[in-house]
Amino acid sequence: MATRRLLIVDDDASFREVISFSLTEAGYTVDAVADGASALDLFRRRRHPEIITDLKMPVMDGMALVERVNTIAPGTPVIVITAFSEIETAVAAMKAGAFDFIPKPCDRDHLKIVVDRAFEHARLTVENAVLKRASASEGKEIIYRSAAMETVVGVADRIAESDSTVLITGESGTGKELIARRIHRRSSRADGPFIAVNCAAIPADLIESELFGHRKGAFTGAIRDAKGKFELAYGGTIFLDEVADLPPALQPRLLRVLQEKAIDVIGGEEPVPVDVRVIAATNRDLAKLVDEGRFRIDLFYRLNVIVLHLPPLRERIDDILPLAEHFLRLYAPHRSFTIDTAARQRLCNYRWPGNIRELENICQRIALLADGGVVPINLLPDETPTADSLTAVSAAGHIQLPPGGISLTEVERELIEQALEKSGGNKAQAARLLRIPRHVLLYRLEQYGITGKGQNEKG
Repeated sequence: MATRRLLIVDDDASFREVISFSLTEAGYTVDAVADGASALDLFRRRRHPEIITDLKMPVMDGMALVERVNTIAPGTPVIVITAFSEIETAVAAMKAGAFDFIPKPCDRDHLKIVVDRAFEHARLTVENAVLKRASASEGKEIIYRSAAMETVVGVADRIAESDSTVLITGESGTGKELIARRIHRRSSRADGPFIAVNCAAIPADLIESELFGHRKGAFTGAIRDAKGKFELAYGGTIFLDEVADLPPALQPRLLRVLQEKAIDVIGGEEPVPVDVRVIAATNRDLAKLVDEGRFRIDLFYRLNVIVLHLPPLRERIDDILPLAEHFLRLYAPHRSFTIDTAARQRLCNYRWPGNIRELENICQRIALLADGGVVPINLLPDETPTADSLTAVSAAGHIQLPPGGISLTEVERELIEQALEKSGGNKAQAARLLRIPRHVLLYRLEQYGITGKGQNEKG
């Protein structure tokens, strides 16, 4: 572990002084308090990698402390110290989540061995978590050759070490989460968690609990304590994607987190400190939403500290072929594809409304359907999607396929935009007009990078 700091909890002042001195001599940084309640308060603020506690104490005993620590930060090693007559209680504490126990009076060498072993256990736990996260992100490289992306990545790397809030803007599918993950990996928080939240994908009645957590009994169905995303991201980074879709009632709550580094858990009695870096992202114009009264201006300025704008793929022509080659290798690792002149021209001339996500999907389709080693032109999108695709729909409402064919993607996109315009931006009403479930519409909006039109963003 980077910090060899531990917390000692015992109501016997002389005993605290003795073992604090022994462990300080052994190279540890020691905090010491007299009861479980004080320990819990200090632990919430500092998150010690290891705790040593007596079992019998006033205010809050060691057993209760073990359980609370295990709830706040599962996996934190807690060593209990007990008299020989309380061995059964110590065993019960281990069943409740304690790492080990040491009988009183403590042998100095034995104490150091157990403490060292607990720190090694904690180090391996963190290391395994980092390796799992690295493994999960394999294949998610940032591939670029364009000057525009070189500038973006350069700025991202320079700001990684700071703890400043970052706002990433750009159309849907441009790689905003990849940039956020790169910032996290290159920061001092790299060993901590990276928690991604899509604010547009969580129902409005659940998002408060998802972000801030709740206590048992806070509302109907709250049968146990549940941590929110901010608590889960403690010591790391939280990525708030589509932050513009955060309900107005929750915007002050996010502002409070940014200002005071604390959250109000639903049903909780006091604020809970959180140590997280916030990276937000949106494909919408936040300044315009502020002018329209749909986004808080003070929250906007809190988020707008460092802004990274990701250009759309159509403005990054130099990146199209490297990205295509990367995705083809990713989805067809045992085959070698050639992108001939005609395919190159088609790829570079296409407008890519779905940006990198659309290119990745097409490459995956090629890997599955192409017979030979040359990228077939028929599996690539049309070079110039028609702007008047809906002329294919007759006045009678029947679909008529033009002789030269038509882009189904563009037809679907324009129908969605018309439904949103007709419904004044009400997504639920637009979904009813299109006769599809609301969640399907939300998926299509994200897929095509469409934002709701009009003032009404309900539903």
